[in-house]
Amino acid sequence: MASDLPSLAERIQPLDAAAMGAARERENRLTKPAGSLGRLEELAIQLAGITGRPRPRFAHKAVIVLAGDHGVASAGVSAYPREVTAQMVLNFLAGGAAINVLARRVGARVVVGDLGVDADLPEHPGLIDARIARGTRNMVDGPAMTRAEALAAISAGAEILDDEAEQGLDLLAIGEMGIGNTTAASAIVAALTGLPVARVTGRGTGVDDRGWQRKVAAIESALAVNRPHHDDPLDVLAKVGGFEIAGLVGVTLAAAGRRIPVLVDGFISSVAALVAAEICPAARGYLIAAHRSVEVGHQAVLDRLGLKPYLDLDLRLGEGTGAALAMGLVDAAAAILDEMATFGEAGVSDRTSPDDPAPGAPGSPADG
Repeated sequence: MASDLPSLAERIQPLDAAAMGAARERENRLTKPAGSLGRLEELAIQLAGITGRPRPRFAHKAVIVLAGDHGVASAGVSAYPREVTAQMVLNFLAGGAAINVLARRVGARVVVGDLGVDADLPEHPGLIDARIARGTRNMVDGPAMTRAEALAAISAGAEILDDEAEQGLDLLAIGEMGIGNTTAASAIVAALTGLPVARVTGRGTGVDDRGWQRKVAAIESALAVNRPHHDDPLDVLAKVGGFEIAGLVGVTLAAAGRRIPVLVDGFISSVAALVAAEICPAARGYLIAAHRSVEVGHQAVLDRLGLKPYLDLDLRLGEGTGAALAMGLVDAAAAILDEMATFGEAGVSDRTSPDDPAPGAPGSPADG
């Protein structure tokens, strides 16, 4: 199994410079002032580099939602009981969760994987059984996972991505479900960045002040007991992470290896993406930060990844909801690049003189 992780990382290539150059050249010839569509232009060029296609389009979309339980939930770190993880998995499968609603709006299928739910889930054609164990151990008492278990979860996530890619997949969003997983995610961030636990720990499902204090104390205890090595992301993941987080690491690495853009959701998904990027820095170029979560630790993750989110809607649900919303922006950026006429095609005069008005100034095409 240990040989699989290097193999995943080795498949990830730099973004395609030629495709990005062609996309940038076309963007500069579209019937608008250069840069007037702001970050949509930047996004389109990144998409070209990811896919290797100067005019990418995305017909096959999926949201991969992985679920797992956490032993640390017994420390009173969540406002909801542990049973909610399994109940929400059933809700995903029934099509009744927020992610199902939003995915339908953008034409994406929802793929649900059990990486470590502590329940006997019924067989369902839409459920992928990739369970490593019935939840992690309580990280306050010792490692949440063994290194072998973390590697097995990464491998399981990669296999899920590969199976979905064989069915047709060119745009991915990642999401998660697991009571206690904001605690695990905060612990990972504190371990990797060295930031104070309180600075990267939010209220998750909505714990009160006493619940937040228990959460911070649990993370501080877990870090003291396990002493994860900040320069070994797999060690950090195993000692204070979760099965669904590890699974999303594998999903992310496998998607990057197949040149599939990865729309990263909120805090927990971003932490999985961060671990993936710490393992293989080339994976960073394949990540698109969908939104900024209200979870206090999310900005630290985005800063570490060097990503700027496209949406800021005060979301904190997870499930991939923010990433599904951002799929519309990806489609818009790609469509502008592909469908909008160039100055030559439309017979519109380009700005050729340095004396012409600057983009957005009175008299420029931006004024109509």
